[in-house]
Amino acid sequence: MTNDIYGPFPGGADFASALTEGQRARYEELGTNLDVVERRIADACAAAGRDRREVTLIVVTKTYPAEDSALLAGLGVTDVAENRDQDAAPKAEQCRNLPLDWHFVGQLQTNKVRSVVRYANHVHSVDRLRLVESLSAAVLKSERPELGCLVQVALEKGVSSGGSAAGEEGAHRAGVAPADVAELADAIAAAPGLRLDGVMTVAPLAGPLAGDPARAFDRLAEIATAVRAAHPAATMVSAGMSGDLEQAIAAGATHVRVGTAVLGVRSPLR
Repeated sequence: MTNDIYGPFPGGADFASALTEGQRARYEELGTNLDVVERRIADACAAAGRDRREVTLIVVTKTYPAEDSALLAGLGVTDVAENRDQDAAPKAEQCRNLPLDWHFVGQLQTNKVRSVVRYANHVHSVDRLRLVESLSAAVLKSERPELGCLVQVALEKGVSSGGSAAGEEGAHRAGVAPADVAELADAIAAAPGLRLDGVMTVAPLAGPLAGDPARAFDRLAEIATAVRAAHPAATMVSAGMSGDLEQAIAAGATHVRVGTAVLGVRSPLR
């Protein structure tokens, strides 16, 4: 298999020999960072009495070039995430022949749906009924395989929003309230072309759980259990980032989304 960036792939002597000195230095830097993150995940799993194989590392590559995605693939990374379609779409196209599974984790507007379904196999940020309908229509039109979807839960929303699951396009809601999760999960499960995979959250910066990721992720675990009771195949729990992956794993996260700890401090968004 070859890719459009570095030639022979994946990995091996041919791949390494194609790297420039600068690329090799970055390759080694990423490898060192991945080793550190891997040890953190392994230690967190051991502390929680969990098998390391229960947790998937998703490297969040937003703001970084396609070359980094290729280097990560050469290092054995299989799952990468992006949060803006205008950056993700060209990057995924450049890396189309690499063995990478693309996750979309950012707020998704309906006018970007047709583009996102061309490359993403998972959308973690489903937060309203209108988006469910748009994703379903786009998947059916594209005739692609089912799209895995997660309900994004806004843990700072302690009470039902009276319809936030069907929120307006311009509301910019970072997820649905816990009380609204079941309705949205049912809608995803019933939508043609979509597959309900589970739930996702980001540790809240406001509300009673702010500053306490352990409690926040415990609350997500309760919500995930309720979703699985109605939809047994929805086993994915996406939680935890560079600063709080240990607490997420302790609470049962199956996927952790790590960016800075692997790739370094991000440049400002353009």
